[in-house]
Amino acid sequence: MNRKLLTIAAAAFATAAAIGVATLTTAETDSAADAPAEATVPAEKQMTIWRDPNCGCCDAYADYMEENGYHVTRIDDPDFDKRSIEAGVPEQGLGCHLAQVDGYYVSGLVPAEIVERLTTERPEITGITLPGMPMNAPGMAGKSGTLKTYAFSGDDITVFSDE
Repeated sequence: MNRKLLTIAAAAFATAAAIGVATLTTAETDSAADAPAEATVPAEKQMTIWRDPNCGCCDAYADYMEENGYHVTRIDDPDFDKRSIEAGVPEQGLGCHLAQVDGYYVSGLVPAEIVERLTTERPEITGITLPGMPMNAPGMAGKSGTLKTYAFSGDDITVFSDE
């Protein structure tokens, strides 16, 4: 009787262990398939955005950048403006959020093609900014018309693009 009980217990334990291993292996495979590994996304396509958690245009902008091939990490930060100034964004040039991509800071709703130009040309600057929340910028009504983006580095502020 004890031998029979021991055999049943051993069989139950082996079955539970097999189910556990199969579940763990499947879970690891599924989660790896769901999210792109940051290591496989080139640095110039990885973007971190610090944003006010109550700003809908920042989410629309992040969605827009993802549609343009970027892997966007969103971080709620109600003090993103202080972080922006610490990063070197001129106070008069603050955008509605701060992003970092490939070693540069990007402040505001800068169009994807301007961000791509920044990471391709690699100028010796800290970053670029599109001040305020222009209605014709990505994340607002959508890119239309001309947007003036500024480059900043230390005390130097110059026009980066006017397109």
